[in-house]
Amino acid sequence: MGHAYTPGLRVTERTIIRKKRILPIQGNIQVKVGQKVTNDTIIARTELPGKVHTINVVNLLSIAPEDISHYMLKKPGDRIAKDEIIAESKPLIKWFKTAIKSPIKGTVESVSAITGQVLLREEPQPLELKAYIDGEVVEIMDKEGAYVESYCSFIQGIFGIGGETNGIIEVVVKDADQELTPELILPVHRHKIIVGGSYVSSAAIKKAIETGVKGIVVGGFDDKDLKALLGYDLGVAITGTEKIGLTLVLTEGFGRINMARKTFELLVAKQGKKASISGATQIRAGVIRPEIIIPDPSLKDKEKVVDQGWERGAMKEGDVIRIIREPYFGKLAKVKALPNELVKIETESPARVLQAEFPDGKVVTIPRANVELLEE
Repeated sequence: MGHAYTPGLRVTERTIIRKKRILPIQGNIQVKVGQKVTNDTIIARTELPGKVHTINVVNLLSIAPEDISHYMLKKPGDRIAKDEIIAESKPLIKWFKTAIKSPIKGTVESVSAITGQVLLREEPQPLELKAYIDGEVVEIMDKEGAYVESYCSFIQGIFGIGGETNGIIEVVVKDADQELTPELILPVHRHKIIVGGSYVSSAAIKKAIETGVKGIVVGGFDDKDLKALLGYDLGVAITGTEKIGLTLVLTEGFGRINMARKTFELLVAKQGKKASISGATQIRAGVIRPEIIIPDPSLKDKEKVVDQGWERGAMKEGDVIRIIREPYFGKLAKVKALPNELVKIETESPARVLQAEFPDGKVVTIPRANVELLEE
């Protein structure tokens, strides 16, 4: 029989997480090494360049490009207010004067005597980079950001949507097999991260958004409801920037799937604690997992922080697996066979494969790298 090492999602009661917090462009660092931070601490600040607007002055004034400087009232670098006149014609009769007003508040970026176009730039947008997790700054990247380290419990999900957020954990179901229904979501859950069991419906998610819930952690969700929730097809791009009003983390996959016992029990044990979560997911090269981070500073006082994540050494026939690549992403199956020979896959590359059997009896052949083992 063939074997393969395939790790599952990481579910860890005690570990150390180091997060790289970096600005999109250089800015000013607001923290120092050794400083204790919370999720809301500002790590760095910068200003993002404003949007550029193009004004075709020569067409609007019916002049030659090389003459544009004679009609401009503003020059490159000048600040401008919205609706302020930046250029105007010079007719013999003043009533026929044409004035060009700025559509924005900002600055004049450039005036071209070749194209006759004027570029206006909106005011820069301030950007504050927060720590995201409670912890300690352990390294500074000059003008770029910092590394924040946290002693914590750590849970990875299989799929998520929505950006980084934080809140108090509240388990609202009695067991890992219970569905998170709308009536379980109450006003007291506002600003909290609620934990369900096997499934959450689109109706429950809408109720959570209306209630002001920060995040939902649950076993499964219907992938057909994703488009209705987002308003568009998600495709295979990275998630995490969706603006739906909360962050959703699926710990198991698409459909009605009981949350893994270890994951559920850890979340129950951490009820009432503050957590930071992110729905960012990428399933192609450079895999990114959605995550739940529950800081616990007391772990630093222990002699040794042990990563108590679940691990398996080998995959065998009969094991329950989850598929982590399209076209069966998020589906559960059992290993039917582990052939030893290499098989050419769609990319024409030889790879080790397995035969996976779905609950309805359908059997498919997929690369072993496209699956992960589930906790029994």
